[in-house]
Amino acid sequence: MAATRTDGDPGLFGPRSVTWQAHGDPMMWVAGIRALYLQALHPRAVRGVMQNSDFRRDAWGRLMRTAGFVGTTTYGTTEAAERAGARVRKIHSMLGATDPDTGERYGVDEPALLLWVHCAEIGSYLHVLRRSGFPLTDAHADRYLAEHRHSARLVGLDPASVPANRAELAAYFARVRPELAAGADAHEVDDFLLRPPTHPLLVPARELLWRRVARLAYDSLPPYAHELYGRPAPPAANVTRRLRATGTLLRHVPARLRWQLPPKHILRAMARLGPGVRPAPYKIGRQAAILDRPGEGAAD
Repeated sequence: MAATRTDGDPGLFGPRSVTWQAHGDPMMWVAGIRALYLQALHPRAVRGVMQNSDFRRDAWGRLMRTAGFVGTTTYGTTEAAERAGARVRKIHSMLGATDPDTGERYGVDEPALLLWVHCAEIGSYLHVLRRSGFPLTDAHADRYLAEHRHSARLVGLDPASVPANRAELAAYFARVRPELAAGADAHEVDDFLLRPPTHPLLVPARELLWRRVARLAYDSLPPYAHELYGRPAPPAANVTRRLRATGTLLRHVPARLRWQLPPKHILRAMARLGPGVRPAPYKIGRQAAILDRPGEGAAD
C-alpha cells in the first residue's frame, strides 16, 4: 500500500473527491475542446473573448491557461487555488465587451456569463468522461457537480446559484437554450479549432492528429449545438464508440509519462501528500474507505 501523508494541504477538493480522480484522465483534453465549442454558442460570452484577446493567435495559450487553472484548483494547495481564483476575478473585473447591434457595454464578469462558461465547461468534462468509459455512476456525477460549486465560487459566482446535480444542470441548459446562436464569432472559433495556424512542417500532424481530436470533441456536442453550427449531427452511437476507443487508447499511455508534461500538477500533489493519492479511475468507488484507514492510501 502506498503511504498517504496526513499533514499536507489536500487543496480545494482533496484526494477523496470525485474531481481529484476524474481530472487526472487524459480525455479531459477532448472535453476541454468540447467546452470551447459549446461556450462559443453564447453570443455575449464569446463576444467578451473575441473583443478582449486575439483568439486566433492566442487560442492555444487560452486553452493552456484554462488547463492550468483546472490543474491548480484540483491538485494545488488551498492557497494556490484561492490565488488562482483571485487572479481570474481581477482580470475579469477589468474587461468588458460591446454589443455591435445595440451599443450596450457590459462586463465579462456578469454572473449570467460566468455561469454559462462554468456550466459549459464542467458539463463538458462530465459528459466526455462518462461517455468515453470513465467509471462515473449517476451518484458520482451528482457529487462531481456539487463539488464544482467550489470552483464556481473562485471565479466570482454565488455557489447557491450553480447547478449542483444532473437535473439542475439539464434544467439550466434548457433554460438558456433560447439565448444561444452561432454568430460570426462562434464560426470563427469553429474554423480555428478545425484549422489552427501552425508551422508548415507541422501541417501533416495537424491534419492527422489535431483535426481528429477537434472533430471528436465537436461531434460529442448536444444535437442543438450541431443544429446551431449548421452541420448535421453524426449518429450518436458512432460518436460514443469513437470516444470509448480514444479513451481506451489514451488510458493505456502510462500515467507517469502523461503527468510529466508541464505544469505537472499531479506530480507536485503526490510529492506533497504522498504517492497514495495518485488519481486513478478505480479509486472512485473505494477512495473514501481506503483513505479513512490511518496511514494508508490506495495501492498504485
